[in-house]
Amino acid sequence: MVGVTTTDAPRLTQYAHGGGCACKIPPGELEAVVAGLVGTGTPKGPGELLVGLDDGDDAAVVSLANGTAVVATADFFTPVVDDAYDWGRIAAANALSDVYAMGGTPVVAVNLLAWPRDLLPMELAAEVLAGGLAIAREAGCHLAGGHSVDDPEPKYGMAVTGIADPERLMRNDAAVAGVPLTLTKPLGIGVLNSRHKATGEVFPQAVDAMTTLNLAAAAAALRAGARSATDVTGFGLLGHLHKLARASGVTARIEASKVPYLDGAREALRDGYVSGGTRRNLDWVRPHLNAAVSEDELLLLADAQTSGGLLVAGEVPGYPVIGELLPGRADGTTLDVRG
Repeated sequence: MVGVTTTDAPRLTQYAHGGGCACKIPPGELEAVVAGLVGTGTPKGPGELLVGLDDGDDAAVVSLANGTAVVATADFFTPVVDDAYDWGRIAAANALSDVYAMGGTPVVAVNLLAWPRDLLPMELAAEVLAGGLAIAREAGCHLAGGHSVDDPEPKYGMAVTGIADPERLMRNDAAVAGVPLTLTKPLGIGVLNSRHKATGEVFPQAVDAMTTLNLAAAAAALRAGARSATDVTGFGLLGHLHKLARASGVTARIEASKVPYLDGAREALRDGYVSGGTRRNLDWVRPHLNAAVSEDELLLLADAQTSGGLLVAGEVPGYPVIGELLPGRADGTTLDVRG
């Protein structure tokens, strides 16, 4: 396991009740809250809504008359690491990922910042914003202004607008049986972040994974002809795959032995660094799950990721295949996990 102990203060993760995407409202609760917003009619205005709330996709997409699709998303969360600059980089990469997951290109973003100005120096907030700017520049995305509030708990992220070809979107309701499943980043971010929050150990391998843009993976998926994908974030691999399989009417089979993990992830699980969000993820998918692996293996597969990789319906050269999509089952099973 690769980990380094740091004693630098203040530790940003100690100002948050949770960390990163593990702080998401549980998926079952969230779906109940937004249920009344689905299918509420079409407003007057430009464009046609291609992707909305119906299937819980990664971003909203509106097709304009000129043949361009606008992709819109927002994502923010509490500190997942103690280093302010790295947190900014991670949050920005995570927000941009929703556009990549739809097959789009980020064009412009605005900052979303909540800051306990009486508890933490504003110089740290400046470092967070600098990290976000660095990732936006790496993505070739404009970053222009944003919004901030005084908040007892620090939070940071971005609202991002992008463009896409409406004929080449990657949607979570477009998967078909008979194709492989590809995962473009290893899992284990959640348990390593939980260990970091509890102990102060720093895991460069997790920071590297979280700050890696999904730009190259999305481009490779589009070149391979993929039409269905999602990114793996707070609901874990199992949660996001369940949503994709449910929306597409298929069953996803995962070969657990083929799923890649970050160095130190299994040790962190063994030592009990499992977030409440991860356990809620597993509880949510369990009624739709047929599993022939241990509970520990399921917890890793449900591990709440922050700025994780893309999960693509199709084979993407250069990335591991972790399973396949099968015809949907009448009993409501969407996930079949083998050893």
